[in-house]
Amino acid sequence: MPHGHQADDRLDDAMESSAAGMRTLWISLTVLGLTATLQGAVVAFSGSVALLGDTLHNAADALTALPLAVAFAVGRRAATRRFTYGFGRAEDLAGIVIVVAIAASSLLAALTALDRLTGPRAVTHLPAVAGAAVIGFAGNEWVARYRIRTGRRIGSAALVADGLHARTDGFASLAVLLGAGGAALGWRLADPIVGLLITAGIAFVLKDAAREVFGRLMDAVDPALVDAAEAALRRVEGVRDVAELRTRWIGHRLRAEATLVLDGSLNLRAAHHIAVEAEHALLHAVPRLTAALIHADPAGTGREDPHAALAHHAGPSPAVRTGMIGT
Repeated sequence: MPHGHQADDRLDDAMESSAAGMRTLWISLTVLGLTATLQGAVVAFSGSVALLGDTLHNAADALTALPLAVAFAVGRRAATRRFTYGFGRAEDLAGIVIVVAIAASSLLAALTALDRLTGPRAVTHLPAVAGAAVIGFAGNEWVARYRIRTGRRIGSAALVADGLHARTDGFASLAVLLGAGGAALGWRLADPIVGLLITAGIAFVLKDAAREVFGRLMDAVDPALVDAAEAALRRVEGVRDVAELRTRWIGHRLRAEATLVLDGSLNLRAAHHIAVEAEHALLHAVPRLTAALIHADPAGTGREDPHAALAHHAGPSPAVRTGMIGT
């Protein structure tokens, strides 16, 4: 059980962040769904391959809201005896689905554009194509800002990646305008060439999204966050040193584990009090941190050295185990 109301408050905040993520997903799904529908209607009578690629990206971006919505719903389930850390990792799995969707839509657009390069076709209804491109940019940029802002606020790498996907589709929509302009000037290859440029642009965003998502899967965190957590622990009265500090994301929630060096003459009650104060300091200093496990080591055991802490972490003596303070 948490030691105080602060941990409970953080759990409430985590639930609220999941609700905010769900709300963002459904609103963006609606906006992008309408955008893709309008663009698809123009593709049907214009034959623009560049607009087709943009429409496919918008449709794929809208559909990526579904696995994310499932992940947010699953992530709100309570921990079990089998999944003792809860189900927050479902969000990271959804991030993989998003990366695959970005790659698949990019490949499909590239294949279509290459087919048109070998067999150019006339693009008709150019004003409608240009109008659809503007609608695509406006819808995608609005959704991108909304998703990225919410994702960064709640700490969801998958939602940020989804926002980057939408932003790419927005710029791709502007590129469709270039294709329409070239077609208006009589250059029949302009449309498929712009389709290939759109694919190249998406490849750059795919790289950024993949780095964000796979970084989370490898438990990557911002070093500045670790520095802030360590500084907060060192400010706690009674803490002589921070021998070890680890943080990891579980969905859009953070957990921390720390080994603190305390005065070896302290009794268990006093060491426990310092550990609780250290937990509270972490909850205040680290945004989106919902839980911390604090281990107290008496000074003079040799674990003041962080390298020694790592070497001994796997097998501390039973006497050291009795000093474990868990929150």
